[in-house]
Amino acid sequence: MKYFLFISSAFFALVILMIALAIWLGDPGTPAPITSINNPFKSVDFSNIPPLKTYLGADGAKLFYRAYAPQGENIKGSAVLVHGSSGSSESMHPMATALAAAGLHVYALDVRGHGAFGTKGHIGYIGQLESDMQAFVDSVKPASPSTLIGFSSGGGFVLRVAASEMQSSFDSYLLLAPFLGHTAPNYIPDSGAWVSVGVPRIVALLALNKLGIHYWNHLPVTRFALSEEAKKYLTPEYDFNLNMNFAASQDYQQDLLNAKGKVAILAGDADELLKSQELQGVVQTAGKNWPVKLLPGIGHIPLTLDPVALKAVVKLVIH
Repeated sequence: MKYFLFISSAFFALVILMIALAIWLGDPGTPAPITSINNPFKSVDFSNIPPLKTYLGADGAKLFYRAYAPQGENIKGSAVLVHGSSGSSESMHPMATALAAAGLHVYALDVRGHGAFGTKGHIGYIGQLESDMQAFVDSVKPASPSTLIGFSSGGGFVLRVAASEMQSSFDSYLLLAPFLGHTAPNYIPDSGAWVSVGVPRIVALLALNKLGIHYWNHLPVTRFALSEEAKKYLTPEYDFNLNMNFAASQDYQQDLLNAKGKVAILAGDADELLKSQELQGVVQTAGKNWPVKLLPGIGHIPLTLDPVALKAVVKLVIH
């Protein structure tokens, strides 16, 4: 009996030591800046970008968005835009402008932990971003028909919303080059060098979170390939909470099954961060008949900037 207790105690101590080492040594690296991510926005004209507006999250925190007034007299509803990893409402400005010109009320969000939010890279708990989205809908009340549009990691998060209890809050969903997770067929390791992932730390924190231990969730687990200049206005790293929440659920396949509303997917066939050609198979495997359109010659960031891509986005929203 004493021998059994000794072995059990030793094993338990070893597990604790391994978790501690994974947390301590699992800090993500700092990837070299990627030109295709850092440079395209230098040519964007931000002179006419709307000022930030605010709404309150469920916790009373001040959250930010930009509102674009529809052009013309034939108003066609609304679109809410969710930026990609590290980004902000500014990165969705060209798309927001194109949609507003087509007659939509457009709202570009600064997701908590990004943009004008005080503490970049951090959120309080996993699930807080859904609460923020509900608070936004309750506060702003986007006009129907409404479309929630998400790009890259934002596309994964939009799928998460489409599969959640608040899926009826929007009339349709549009996923732009969606990041579905590390086990999805369209994943490229490290997202084509865009991100460095502290895998041992994530694994350790997942185990601790299952035990109800969230003490170390504030630690960084991902860092992005940003230039020093870009780090001044983008979000250079995510803590565990933000990394796990600003994405599809861990079981992205269940998200696909749970999404009952109208969903479409758009990506570029020259995407250097994700395997766009796998998206059709992902949708078919889930038994969905969602339209999946790939734009020839369009890369990851150009999906939000190229006039051809913006025209395709508008066409999918207004039809």
